[in-house]
Parts: sequence; C-alpha cells; structure tokens
Amino acid sequence: MKLEPGMLVKSKAGRDKDQIYVVVHVDGEYVYAADGEARPVCRMKKKNKKHLQPILKMRLARTPEDAAIRDIIKEYTREGDEA
Repeated sequence: MKLEPGMLVKSKAGRDKDQIYVVVHVDGEYVYAADGEARPVCRMKKKNKKHLQPILKMRLARTPEDAAIRDIIKEYTREGDEA
C-alpha cells in the first residue's frame, strides 16, 4: 500500500507502538508523521514505512496543521471506542 500525505497510520514498532499519526511527508522509504501533540508538525516523527499500518477509514483532506491533526485522530479514536 502506498502511503500518502493526509493518511492516518498506526505505528507497529518502536517506543511509540500503537500510536496514531497523520502522514505529513513521504521521502523514499521513510515517512514523516505527526500527532499534533507530542509530535507536532514542527517536530515530525521519522518512521520507516514498513513499521506503519495504514488506516483507510479516514483521511485528512486539508493542509496538515496541529489542530486539524488532533481533531481527526480524536475522531478516529472516538469511533473505535464506540464500536
């Protein structure tokens, strides 16, 4: 699966395992992702693509800003709690 900016992803490995991020930039085999809180856009997390699981339910349609990233992650986790 090709990862693209705006996609939600879940970390499968590392200290941040099970953390939800939004892809901000793709650079070869690496992805720069942010969660809007611990990892804002100005300090994006560099992750290997193979350590990320794409979440196809939702996608950030506008420019990734910290507030928008927090909102979509909160909306996704709230949906998961209801199911």
